Amino acid sequence: MPRKLAAAALLCCAAFPGLAQQGKAPAQPIAVQMYTLRSLPTLEDQLKAVQDAGVSAVETVGTQNVSAPELKGLLDKYQIKAISTHAQLADLRKDLDTVVAFNKAIGNSVLVVPYLQESDRPKDAAGWTAFGKELGQIARKLQAQGMTLAYHNHDFELVDYNGKTGLELLFAAAGPALKTELDLAWVARAGYDPAVFVGKFKGRLFAVHAKDNAPKGQAMDEGGFAALGTGVLKWDAILPAASKAGVKWYIIEHDQPKDPAAVIKTGATYLKAHLPAQAKR
Repeated sequence: MPRKLAAAALLCCAAFPGLAQQGKAPAQPIAVQMYTLRSLPTLEDQLKAVQDAGVSAVETVGTQNVSAPELKGLLDKYQIKAISTHAQLADLRKDLDTVVAFNKAIGNSVLVVPYLQESDRPKDAAGWTAFGKELGQIARKLQAQGMTLAYHNHDFELVDYNGKTGLELLFAAAGPALKTELDLAWVARAGYDPAVFVGKFKGRLFAVHAKDNAPKGQAMDEGGFAALGTGVLKWDAILPAASKAGVKWYIIEHDQPKDPAAVIKTGATYLKAHLPAQAKR
């Protein structure tokens, strides 16, 4: 190897330590939500499907029903990084230290509130503001430990209260420590344009759930969802808007796929071909 080329390689490895270990450039900011793959027989089958789709990052669901050493071992085996996890609100409220310890052990620093049970859902604007303050407190506790808290929406947060959705009220009350993970299919189902809506969270958009809706009345046996890029969402407008808003990760998800491995492969192929140049690493 010529001396100049060798020196450049050493500098590159210093800038990206993972490069020296894996022998390849950092992956694009594409991940898979493990919930999509839950019907595959084993956790190892699920991670292999991610690897086969050409993706090297996942968002886990809780502990994936294994110990931290077992999960970390499987992630390492398939050269996959956990970039976030869906952590239940009840666990964050009651046992935050345990959640933090598990995720630090697997190398993950982002916790996401994934869903609110009906009993936890605020009933009015004041309730969303109060809930936002609570999440802001948790987010600041996590921030002090080098962790980040984000919130994932469905459609029930998108009820309008005098020009502001519940989700917007939540984030206004929480303060900047709380980040958002926007599920774009649910944003669209609530009647909003995802390409516009991402701009409301510019600078605090940890991730988008890159999920598509099938045409109305179709794919009802799959919850009305579609593989990314095959449905009705206008990704040619959404992807540049999300990039402009500062999104860090595009997380492929499908709630009820009949063929989960095919769905994530289709989504990964679509994103790799269509992500804006500034989003590619």
